[in-house]
This record gives sequence, C-alpha cells and structure tokens, in this order.
Amino acid sequence: MIYDAEWITAEVTGAEPEFIKSFTTEGRVSKARLSVTAVGVYEACLNGRRVGDHILAPGCTAYNKRLQYQEYDVTDMMADENTLVIAVGRGWHRSRMSENRPEINGRPCAVIAELSIVYENGETENIRTDETWLARASRTAESDIWDGETYDASLPEGEAVTTTAAELSKDILIPQEGETICEHETLAPRTLIVTPKGERVLDFGQNITGYVKLDIDARAGETVSLSCAEILDSDGNFYNENYRSAKSRMKYICREGRNVWKPRFTFYGFRYIRLDSFPENADPMSFRAVTVYSDMERTGYIRTSDARLNRFFENALWSQRDNFLDIPTDCPQRDERMGWTGDAQVFAKTACYNYNAKKFFEKWLGDVRSEQRGNGSVPDTVPNFWNLGGASTAWGDVITVLPWTLYEMYGDSRSLEANFDAMKRWVDYITNDTLDEYLWISPDDSHKQWRKHYGDWLALDAPYGSYHGSTSDNFVASAFYAYSTSLLVKAGEALGKDMTEYRSLYDNIVSKFKETFTEYKTQTECVLALHFGLTDKTAETAAQLDRMIRENGTRLETGFVGTPYLLHALSDNGFADTAFDLLLQDKYPSWLYEVDHGATTVWEHWDGIRDDGVLWSSDMNSYNHYAYGSVMDWVYSKAAGIRPGAPGFETAVIAPLPSKRLAGLEAEYSTSYGKIISRRTNTEDGVRYEIETPVPSKIIIDGAEHDVPAGRYTFWGQRA
Repeated sequence: MIYDAEWITAEVTGAEPEFIKSFTTEGRVSKARLSVTAVGVYEACLNGRRVGDHILAPGCTAYNKRLQYQEYDVTDMMADENTLVIAVGRGWHRSRMSENRPEINGRPCAVIAELSIVYENGETENIRTDETWLARASRTAESDIWDGETYDASLPEGEAVTTTAAELSKDILIPQEGETICEHETLAPRTLIVTPKGERVLDFGQNITGYVKLDIDARAGETVSLSCAEILDSDGNFYNENYRSAKSRMKYICREGRNVWKPRFTFYGFRYIRLDSFPENADPMSFRAVTVYSDMERTGYIRTSDARLNRFFENALWSQRDNFLDIPTDCPQRDERMGWTGDAQVFAKTACYNYNAKKFFEKWLGDVRSEQRGNGSVPDTVPNFWNLGGASTAWGDVITVLPWTLYEMYGDSRSLEANFDAMKRWVDYITNDTLDEYLWISPDDSHKQWRKHYGDWLALDAPYGSYHGSTSDNFVASAFYAYSTSLLVKAGEALGKDMTEYRSLYDNIVSKFKETFTEYKTQTECVLALHFGLTDKTAETAAQLDRMIRENGTRLETGFVGTPYLLHALSDNGFADTAFDLLLQDKYPSWLYEVDHGATTVWEHWDGIRDDGVLWSSDMNSYNHYAYGSVMDWVYSKAAGIRPGAPGFETAVIAPLPSKRLAGLEAEYSTSYGKIISRRTNTEDGVRYEIETPVPSKIIIDGAEHDVPAGRYTFWGQRA
C-alpha cells in the first residue's frame, strides 16, 4: 500500500528534481504494480521507459484535503537491474496560480510511491520511498502552469543528492477518481505566416489545449523558443495581450543531433505559435501540436443543414475538450485556468450530452464539497486557488444543479447521495444570508466593479465595457434561490427523504418572488421567470420576451446567466420560431457571428472581435470559453427533442421541433441502454421524422403523443 511508504523531498537547486531508486530483482517477476503521487505533477520512468500515458498526474484537486494517486501495471517493464525515476514539476500545486494559498503552495516538492513486486515463486517485495532514495536536478530548468516550460537537453546528468523525509500528511491521499488526462489529436501546422511585423508564426488552424512537439536536428546549444496566441490582431500580427501575465512559452535548448521533445509539466492554450528562435536548419513545418484533455467518451452528435451552425457546434465541442482538463476550467490560456463554478453550472447539461462526463464531474464535485465552507457557501472557483471569499448566485448553485443534472442524465442516485448534504447546506446558507426572508437580498453594491454577485455576467444590456448586465443581482439571486431549493426537494424525494420543510420553503420563496418582482426589465429577467416557473403571467411574459428580442433586431442581450435558458424559455412557451431565428442569427451578437469571424472555439465575449477589427479589452478576453456553447443543450433536448423520460434515459421523450429556417437536423445520443437518434428533414410533402430509440419512449410530433416500445419509427408532420 502506498500508505506504507514515506513522503520524501530533497534540496535540488537550478532545476526541477528527479527522485531515483535503483534495485535488483531476486527472481522472475510475475506481477509488478507502481503506486505514486507527488506534490506537483510527475512523470515516472522505469528502466528508461515512461510509465503509463497519464499526462499531468496526479491531476488537479483541492490539495488541502484531496490528493489523487495513480496505480500502473509495470510488469512488462521490469528487468534484473532496475532504475525507477520520478521527475516532478510544479503543476497546479506549487505554481504561480496557487500563491494565494500558502498552505498548499508552500509545501515542498515531494513524492510518495510504492512498487509492489510479486515473484513467480509467490514471494513479494515492496520498493517504497524512503531516505535511501536519491535525487538530482533534471534537465527541466523550470515549469509553471501559466508561464510554460524550459528544458535544457545539452546539460549533463545532474549529481545525485540524498533525500529526506517530508512532513506531509498521508490522510489526504485518495485513489484516482477522475478520468485520466491524455494526449489526443495531433495537428500539423497549416501554414507558416510572416506577419507585417516580420514575425514567423505557425497557424495550426484550430484553437487547442496542449503543447508543441519538436523533432528536429540541431547543434548543441541551439535554442527553440515558442510563444502562444489564440488570434492574430486586425493587422495580421501575433497577439497574446489577452494572456495577461501568463508568459505561456516553450523553450528548448538542443543537444547535438536529433532532438525530440515536448513539455511534461504544463499545458498551453493556442492556435498560433510564434517562432521567437529556432535552429537555422530546422523545418518549423515539422512541428506538431498535441491536444491534451481528460479522456471522456463521446456520446452526442449533431448535424444540420447549415454548415456554419455545424461549425459552431464543433467549436463548442473543442471548447469543452480544451477546458475539461481534469477540472472544468473557464479558459486554458491566460493567467487563470480556474475551475469557475458558474461556467460549469450553465454548461453541465450540454457537457453530458456531448460526452460521458459522469466520472469527470463526480471527481470535481468531491473538490467542490471539500472547498465548501462551514457556513455552507461555495467559492466561485474550485479548487479555490485564488482563496476567493464570498459566494455568488448562479456560481455556488453548481452544488445543486450539477448533482441533479448527473442524476437526470445517468440515473445514478449515488451522485445525489454523495452531494445531498452539501446541497442542503448551500440552500441553508442562502436562507441565512439574506436581508429579506424567502428572497436572497444583499446590500446594494451596484456602484462597485466587483460586487457580491456576478449577476448576468457579460450581458449586453449594460453600457459597453461593463462586466455586469443590467438584470438586478437580487432578481438573479432570488430566482436561483428558488431553483436550487426546488432541486434540493427533488433530490431528497428521489432519495426517499422527507422534504416537507424544504417544499414549504420553496413554496414561500416562489410566492414572495412573485409578490416582489412584478415587472421584468431585461431579457434575462423574462427568461429566468419563465424557465424557473416564477411567474403567473406566463403568456404575457413570453410575449414580452419575444417582443424585446424582435425589437432588438432579433438579437439577444443575455449573458452567462440568461443565455443557457433563453431558447428554452422561448420554445417552451410558443415561440420556437424566434428561438430558431436567434440560433441562426449571424449579426452581432450571435453564435454564428463568431463563426463568420474565424472562431474555432467559443468566445468569452459576444464581441471578442468586432466588425471593425477592434478587440475587447485584453484584461478579460478569452477566445476559448465554453459557457455560451450551452445552447447545444437546447438543440439536443428541444430542437431534436431528445430528453430523459426517466432518470438515466430508462425511458425517453423524443419531441423534435419543426423549423422553416433549418431544413434538416439530426442528433444522436448514446445512453447506457443504447443510441437514440432523432432526424428531421423538411420535404415538399411535409416534415419527415425518423426516430430510433432503444427504450420505451413518448414521441411527440406536432403535439400528438405516441407511446412506443424500443424500435425505429417514421412520422410525417405538417410543414414548418
């Protein structure tokens, strides 16, 4: 057991350390298994061969309470004479990004490991970390999640030094819970650009998360130095001011002859690579971009008759992959890369349609529970590396929304059981935090740039340059108070608990909300009132929302809070045509506007690049943010109509919507019972619907309901 080993550290200067153990086996090995983790990120090699394919192990967790360890079968790597080397980089644990958490960041670089050997004669041997291990400086001169990695291949092997025991807890060790982080696609550069400034820039054609792999011939001491960017500016020059303080550089100092290298201890977000320096005789077109993200199974596909819409869906998939690197980050490039709870909350349903995200999210929810404070509040980022105080509506609500989403999509009540107490504590926190019973009302700090709540973040109904939309923070907070309480009640009832107290609380919240908020001033206020069932004036509110959109040139004004539910609020209340018109709008602001401006991932701002080429301020302008990709949930569940009839799709509802604007739409979703396919095609004779379902389903076409067993079906509907 790894718990029988000891944490070890060493005084190594000038480079990242490697921990070394040489040993001899005393017979034929039947089985060998390595368990290992580190304070930082590690890469293990046994007899010169890399152990496993897990990138950036042990992953990102709330390190004060949870640190994963990994286990690897290394039987076929064993020899008579063996050397085990564990190289360690700073990772999330000890990088700049966690400097506000000295109790985490201040820990020494350390490893703990056990190699368990079973011989053919039945005898066993355990090689464990202790003070007999040695350490040395590796050739990785430095590594940092934000700043990048420098590797000097020209250096001789470092001199070995002794190790010492590290006073670190083993109580925080947990087995691997999440999906492993792996390499995936390999991309060749599309072109080598010489910019107006004379910069040499490789365009890989796709904004990704990962790093560049080199395979070049060079002279000893020659240097490859690379910088990253997501876009070129309006003049066609390299632009990475939006990375803020993140250096995001790869630097490699060559040895004589062939050099093959890629970073081991960091990741980058980029489409463009500037060649700051590289050997004269090297061919930069031989460089390769390697994508890195959590290893999830693809479960959802959407194909439409609109090529630009298909491109946007592909962008959303890329943004999910790029930001699902062990934690659901907001962006993969700048000096942030944090697990923002609000982004994850709004995208959760889409994430579960696109990929089997159950294991990924359940692991992260363990970190959310670990970071939940004693008063029940949930920080805005998890892990809370920035040591942020407070708790915002729609961000902290991830602790209720995400467990319920996992239950809906996968039907496993264990997600509810594991998180129920945390859900309850969040609702209780709101109940105790408000200035007005049955609402979530906070002191007015609207004059401040950074307020208690993020509100409808980045909505367009406020003055240009504002981060907060015009929707009242108290409106949003009270609406989500109702929503989270309703989910807590549902979760408790699904678990067989008596939820009388919280059902009464929910009824009081809804009643008080209706009494207090009688007029809706923004698109988002209409959306939340409709989607969360907080208005008695449903038809009037839906008509108001439709009118506001039409009077705005059939354009949205919503931000992070309103956008995920906008099309639902329209189509669920008789305005499906408006929902399709918004989906297919290509003027700013819209999803297709980004596509027409060259996006290959989803932007943080609707106007990340304006028509006149002006870029949003560099202080917060990511071109790889998945939040607005949450519209895919509506396409899967409403436009194509695929949604669970019972948790986990034990039964299904398939209710596709017709549209004149979108002539064809096909979606498929792989459940644990099999694949559901919904295909709609507009023809001269009407609308043809082809449905395939592996479970008993309710198929709804033009309002007519058909209860059917598993099978394939064709229906004809009226012309859209």
